[in-house]
Amino acid sequence: MDKLKAIIRDIPDFPKKGIVFKDITTLLADARSFHRMIDLLAHRYVGEKIDQIVGIEARGFILGSALAYKLGTGITLVRKPGKLPYKTRSISYALEYGTDSLEIHEDAFSTGDRVIVADDLLATGGTMAAVVDLVSQCGATIHECAFMAELEFLNGREKLPDGKVYSLLKF
Repeated sequence: MDKLKAIIRDIPDFPKKGIVFKDITTLLADARSFHRMIDLLAHRYVGEKIDQIVGIEARGFILGSALAYKLGTGITLVRKPGKLPYKTRSISYALEYGTDSLEIHEDAFSTGDRVIVADDLLATGGTMAAVVDLVSQCGATIHECAFMAELEFLNGREKLPDGKVYSLLKF
C-alpha cells in the first residue's frame, strides 16, 4: 500500500491556502499502479453478490467503471442536476458553504439490489452520505461504500453506515 500511497501527489494550498490536495491523477496515469489498485479493491468483493456499482461524478466514474468491469457488474451513474437524460430522483445536501444536488435515474435499481458505491476519496463524507440516502430511496441495499483513499483526520466515515465503509489507502 505504501507504494500506491507514494504515487499520489500532494499539492499544497489547493484549492485554497492551508489545504493539501491529494492528486490521484498520478496514480491513475501509472498503468501498473492503477491496475494494482483496482485489483486490490475488486478482490475484496469476489464471491459477493453485487448487482451494481454506483459511481459518483466525476472521479467516481473512473473507479466505479473499472471496479464494475472487474466484478462483472453494471455501473449506475450519480450526476449533477440536468446531466441524466431520463426521469431522475434528486437529493440536496449541505456543503461547507451552501448546498449542492445530485441525481440518479429513478429506475436505476430493482428493489433489493446490492450495490457498492465507489468514489476516489472519502473526506468529510457529506457527498457520500447523500448518495447513500439517494440509492436507498431507490430501493437498493448498500453493500459497502468503497474508496481508493480516505483522509482519516476529517472523520467522514462517521456520516456513513456503520461497518459499510472500506478505504484502500488511508492518510
